[in-house]
Amino acid sequence: MRITNRTRGTLLASDAREARSFVSRLVGLLGRGSLPPGAGLVIDPCSSVHTAFMRFAIDVLYVSRDGEVLKIVPNMKPFRASAMARARCYVIELPSGTAAEASTAVGDELELDR
Repeated sequence: MRITNRTRGTLLASDAREARSFVSRLVGLLGRGSLPPGAGLVIDPCSSVHTAFMRFAIDVLYVSRDGEVLKIVPNMKPFRASAMARARCYVIELPSGTAAEASTAVGDELELDR
């Protein structure tokens, strides 16, 4: 899947995958040594994430159902947790630094091309 920032005209991921089942959402990025540039994970539904037992930092974007970026947690290091109070959202996990490189900010509109 391709994820673009429609507001800025920038690319966040060219090869993202989805985690929609209970098991795929639970496992997420665990067991991976890294997340290469252009990769990402869309966890839907999701209102909180953790990086317990991960070996690398990630950028976490909380996104509303209509594609608006609600919150950004840049460079979330291993063994941390983050939550979004809003229950009707999904999360995009990206390589650390991707959100800044794509000039993504709260309020931007994202587009997911499945």
